[in-house]
Amino acid sequence: MRRRPRLVRLAVVTAPHGVRGAFRLRCFTERPENVAAYGPVCDEAGRELFALEVLHRVPGGVVVRAPGIGDRDAAERLRGKALFVPRARLPAPGPDEFYHEDLLGLEAVEPCGRRLGRVVAVYDHGAGDVLEIETERGERVDLPFTRAVVPEVDLEGGRLVIVRPAEIEAGPSGEPAAERAA
Repeated sequence: MRRRPRLVRLAVVTAPHGVRGAFRLRCFTERPENVAAYGPVCDEAGRELFALEVLHRVPGGVVVRAPGIGDRDAAERLRGKALFVPRARLPAPGPDEFYHEDLLGLEAVEPCGRRLGRVVAVYDHGAGDVLEIETERGERVDLPFTRAVVPEVDLEGGRLVIVRPAEIEAGPSGEPAAERAA
């Protein structure tokens, strides 16, 4: 059985741009214009779609064109489509840098080794990354992805250490519980 390559989301199509098939991307690369540097993009199932040609930067991303997308209607049909590349095409991250994809599925444990749950999502709302942890009971807890809260990330071992902030209270089973409203 052939395994599907691990994919990393590079961008999402936000809107058509003009009448000749160009479209805008919101990019998740460090520099938006690098979105085309990793080869052809694919959909989330791993099906190759097209190579991108960056035309210019715009606030929040770039304008691109792609073979086979020749008019505004074709570009409009892409609206909302997430664009991916295989993880193997991306450069290795630097020290203390992580691709969101690499954090998904890691086991979250306390410094004493007690299992808290598993990382199910990583969000970037502009003020810093947030990890979403699913506990053993199926609850979801959001924690800031900072050195104070996550002092250790062991990709090889498949885990990260969580030091719960004082604002997050422990639930009855010792699992994090959502903040209580005042």
